[in-house]
Amino acid sequence: MSFQQGLSGLNASSKNLDVIGNNIANSSTYGSKSSRAEFQDVYAGALNGAGSNPVGIGTSLAAVAQQFTQGNITTTESPMDLAINGGGFFQLSDGANPVQYSRNGQFKVDREGFIVNNNQLKLMGYPADGSGIIQPGLAQPLKLPTSGIAPKTTTKITTEFNLDSRVKVTAPNDGVDTGIDLKSPLTYNNATSLTAYDAKGQDVAVTLYFQKGATADDGSTTWNVYATANGTPFDTDSAGNAIEIDAAGNPTTPYTTVTFPATGGSPSSPTTVVNMDIPAGKNAKGADTLAIPGISFDMLGATENGSGFAVTNLTQDGYAPGQLSGILIDNSGIVMARYSNGQSKPAGQVELATFRNPQGLQPMGGNVWARTFTSGEPVVGVAGDGNLGKLQSGALEESNVDLTAELVNMVTAQRAYQANAQTIKTQDQVLQTIVNLR
Repeated sequence: MSFQQGLSGLNASSKNLDVIGNNIANSSTYGSKSSRAEFQDVYAGALNGAGSNPVGIGTSLAAVAQQFTQGNITTTESPMDLAINGGGFFQLSDGANPVQYSRNGQFKVDREGFIVNNNQLKLMGYPADGSGIIQPGLAQPLKLPTSGIAPKTTTKITTEFNLDSRVKVTAPNDGVDTGIDLKSPLTYNNATSLTAYDAKGQDVAVTLYFQKGATADDGSTTWNVYATANGTPFDTDSAGNAIEIDAAGNPTTPYTTVTFPATGGSPSSPTTVVNMDIPAGKNAKGADTLAIPGISFDMLGATENGSGFAVTNLTQDGYAPGQLSGILIDNSGIVMARYSNGQSKPAGQVELATFRNPQGLQPMGGNVWARTFTSGEPVVGVAGDGNLGKLQSGALEESNVDLTAELVNMVTAQRAYQANAQTIKTQDQVLQTIVNLR
């Protein structure tokens, strides 16, 4: 008479309840994966291995299998939170022990600028150089830049605008002479402004004035373009010739001209970009600004039609210096550093890892796993490549524990425990009957 079957059943049911309890306890743990207790029957083998007793001697725990199914993704208010939608693991390192792997994307920035989790493990990825170019290769801890972004001198200005062909001529003497009174709107038709930046990143207000000239015999129309920097007229034109300034501080010759054919539309001259040299001067606060030479000034998008004056594009490629104001991580894992001057630049890219057998990973606690011989070596890459999922910033992956199913399983395991206890009780009663025989 054996109590082995009942004892093994009690032990199995107890372990099953342990697994279920752990699942329930981690039902609110981000990135946690549920586990399942898997059992096998046990039979006594013959001494020489030629046969076995057909009566089993109970059950045993074969494995606790982790279930790496996708958990629900919930949005958060932190841009540092990351969720993997699909396969893959974050790679984390403390710099001393082997790399660990996690699905929990609750990240923060430590005092040294590294992206870390709550256990101060550093997120691994590819760094970016000073120009923001990602440097693929051996992954290393991602670190946000602490310094600001350097200024960039304006080198190109692009314009798109329409000049109204219906307005009157404002050039002196019907266009025979040139000149403009910057303080009198009667001497020009339209004006527009943009901000350029010198080598120090200081802003320079550039204003363009458009003055309509007389119509030529062939029907073409020439518009004079005057330019000022911080209210001071340019001292050279687009060809590099000196611009004369009268006693009142007004230019007597234009910076450049734009000629339109009799049918209007795009300009017939110039047909290429022109040169612009912005002179040195003083800004609104009285500080000296540097000269900005060699700017490529593009007016090829200009038109002259019978509609109102409108500027549809007025851009330049310079910017002031800026300080780091925040970060944004896109779906491919590129960490974009945002600066106070409105610019952004890649600071690195998150590298993910996947395994042929993720159930072979060893849970280490703290929402991380370690690779084993059973899991195989990691296959690394960036989000969206191969079997790797996409990243979602400002979101977290919830636990994949089905709480309802776990509660049902707990009731089933409880009944199994009670039934196994009943078999032991029955065996005890039978043994007691035998002992009482006379």
